[in-house]
Amino acid sequence: MEYRNLPDLSSLATLRAVVELGGVAEAGRALHIGQPAVTKRLRSLDNCYGVPLMQRQGRRLELTAAGEKVYTYARLALEHQTLLLDDLKSLRAGHNRLRLEVTSAIGEHMLPDLLLRFSDSYPEYRIESRMGYSRRIQTRLATGLSDLALLEQEPDHPDILVQKWLDDELVLVCGPKHPLWGSDLLPIDKMHQLSYVLREPRSSMRITLDKALADVGIDQVPIAMEVGSTDTIVEMLQRGKHVSFLPRFAVEEALSSGSLYHIKIQGLRINRTLWIARTRSNLDSVLAEAFIQLLRGNRNRAGQAAAAG
Repeated sequence: MEYRNLPDLSSLATLRAVVELGGVAEAGRALHIGQPAVTKRLRSLDNCYGVPLMQRQGRRLELTAAGEKVYTYARLALEHQTLLLDDLKSLRAGHNRLRLEVTSAIGEHMLPDLLLRFSDSYPEYRIESRMGYSRRIQTRLATGLSDLALLEQEPDHPDILVQKWLDDELVLVCGPKHPLWGSDLLPIDKMHQLSYVLREPRSSMRITLDKALADVGIDQVPIAMEVGSTDTIVEMLQRGKHVSFLPRFAVEEALSSGSLYHIKIQGLRINRTLWIARTRSNLDSVLAEAFIQLLRGNRNRAGQAAAAG
């Protein structure tokens, strides 16, 4: 491989600082270097890549098309460097760390119990978890920024390996004040008469929902609000007159307690799968395997609960 003329991290950090802080002077102050040093580092990147990365527009510096690509790479490279330093620090301290990413619905409703049970079983291990959208999680997983992921959509990246975790379903639910509380089957052609509170378009459940509705010829339903939290939607339904499609695992307790009602739709059932995902480079991780074993145990309990119900 050709390693000559590679950019150094300080130059990449300088480019990122100029872009995100708004100028050469601001970047210099943040990096504790003078403005001439900032300019020199930017020019070294231009020479390294053979194209100008920034251009002046009035009194501001803006990225060129090539600069946009280098800036994206710089953010990723610096994030990798930060994670590498954290990994080395954990190794020196004798810690074993798992970087776990989950979608928000899984994070809100399933992750707390999983983390507590894992901590009880493996106190010598440390888990760092974060929530996000499925597409971003896939990117972070594929680029080595995370070790394991729990997803509501199956990844389509060639370097990501998946295994089935749980069966789930998106169910239409309402609160006690809704006219359809306690009703029988709802004809599918009546769905457009309801007022919906749904997750935002980038969320996994919304992507699944929109596709399922399109498959049965429903292009759009009346959306009163889009909300970025499943818990918030549940609370709104319990107090209002809207309906929503939500994961069964997220509303099971509310359905059992009688604070939400499942409106069954004639001719429509939205089944889906929850997935465990990791990269090929992480197949030998003892920590990841231990967490997966915990998830499999959770799956067995979920299956027993479903059978009992």
